Amino acid sequence: MDSKAVRRVTAEVCRRFPEMKGCRPGVKRRRNGKGEQFELTYKSAVSLPGGRKMTRVVRVVATPEGRVMRMSTSK
Repeated sequence: MDSKAVRRVTAEVCRRFPEMKGCRPGVKRRRNGKGEQFELTYKSAVSLPGGRKMTRVVRVVATPEGRVMRMSTSK
């Protein structure tokens, strides 16, 4: 996956989850019957009420061109 495609996916993630701004994703290649896909994983600490923090993880499955196929997040 080229850097332009990663930036495209990152922009989509940051639009939906603003706390992920500035995070660099981990990228894994996945192959299935439909062809090649990539799994990008973003991690960030989120502040909670009472001063506590929680780690939020956003996983994205995208095409090599940077089109988001599926996006999920932890709590």
